[in-house]
Amino acid sequence: MQFDPQMLLPALPEIVLLAGALVLVLLGAAAGDRLKGAVDGLALLLLVGAIGLLLWLPAGPLVAFGGSFVLDDFARFFKILALVGTAATLFMSVDFWRRENLDRFEYGILVLLASAGMMVLISARDLIMLYLGLELMSLSLYVIAAFDRDNLRSSEAGLKYFVLGALSSGMLLYGASLLSGFTWTLALDGIAQAAKEPSIGLVFGIVFLFTGFAFKVSAVPFHMWTPDVYEGAPTPVTAFFAAAPKVAAIAVFVRVSIEAFPQVVSQWQQIVIFVSIASMVLGAFAAIGQRNIKRLMAYSSIGHVGFALVGLSAGTVAGVQGVIVYMTIYLAMTLGTFAVILAMRRQGKMVEEIDELAGLSRTHPTMAFMLAALLFSLAGIPPLAGFFAKFYVFLAAIEAGLYVLAVIGVLASVVGAYYYLRIVKIMYMDEPKESFEPVPAPLVLVLGVTGLFTILFFVYPAPIVAAAEIAAKSIF
Repeated sequence: MQFDPQMLLPALPEIVLLAGALVLVLLGAAAGDRLKGAVDGLALLLLVGAIGLLLWLPAGPLVAFGGSFVLDDFARFFKILALVGTAATLFMSVDFWRRENLDRFEYGILVLLASAGMMVLISARDLIMLYLGLELMSLSLYVIAAFDRDNLRSSEAGLKYFVLGALSSGMLLYGASLLSGFTWTLALDGIAQAAKEPSIGLVFGIVFLFTGFAFKVSAVPFHMWTPDVYEGAPTPVTAFFAAAPKVAAIAVFVRVSIEAFPQVVSQWQQIVIFVSIASMVLGAFAAIGQRNIKRLMAYSSIGHVGFALVGLSAGTVAGVQGVIVYMTIYLAMTLGTFAVILAMRRQGKMVEEIDELAGLSRTHPTMAFMLAALLFSLAGIPPLAGFFAKFYVFLAAIEAGLYVLAVIGVLASVVGAYYYLRIVKIMYMDEPKESFEPVPAPLVLVLGVTGLFTILFFVYPAPIVAAAEIAAKSIF
């Protein structure tokens, strides 16, 4: 069969990122430390270019590699979301690496490779492509978790993430082998056709596959790595982990559930409901006693994954639309909060204790206001964006008859509001501590954009809600 370059068109953004990463490796090897700052800038340009390509490529499902790779509306939306999260965290990290004297050229390259893995993962329509994307993403993340190799906490975070990640990848691979063995196919649509009647082998395959997904999204009971890795990794890396890879992992979780198992919804729905409830409850209660803000954000992210999975539990177009809206708003809230965490610097050193925010309303009033808005939004208080995120997933659950799940979600939101409001109380009511150092321009920009998005979302939510609906319908 003659090779047609048009076959590679759907994968053009991934090819650009991978080719760019290879070129930057050669440049970095040749120039060494002279390219320290330039590589991150070039990586940022490549990420923006990939977003442009995704917007430029023609609409409709575009298929490559024999149907194992698809660029549909669902993939396009989530890829743009993941790339925006990656670009924002890379943009925020430049000043941090320079101040900590850790600005090595490898960081930008590893972020590009992780982004390419995320994009492959989002577009995967068979189990082999899914695993390739997952490992390309994961191997890059293991390395950047331990990027500050002279710091014991960072090295420990990388090692924990690697060991537990390898275990979860093994479980996912075992589940994939069971599914392919019992259905005689690797393609998601082929599995859907063969899996009309649930067998014991098929159910076991689903359980192991979903175990791997639950680890990647840091859902209970496979969340154990998250607090330690979030606390130990350098703060820009933690921001990256909380944003882009989580978006990609949720995307593949949704695609596989809906496309591969439409006939056996009752089988996987039980798993997702249990994981969702456990994540919401643990995220609400475990964060209450935290004093380190990065650990608190780890438990917060576990809780928010639980809320997002409420939408998937419904197994409907409205449910998937709710997940997409939720992840869009979650990304904005997370990036804004981490912009403030990266600005917490005194006497040339980062501080991570929540009590260090005391009196921020008097020393940095604008930053305190934006952080308060983001925290209220994370708690789901109207009319901020976080309220609408929860509204859409709970509405989908109620329409699907999952009343108990929706009630538990609302109660978990009430409990979770406590630790967000506690931070607001510290900022506005406690005696001020020494002022933080001047905030770098990239952090000001990210905080401003995400804060305004969160505050003003209710004014005109239609574009995102409509785009989410189109994306959700494309996988049904």
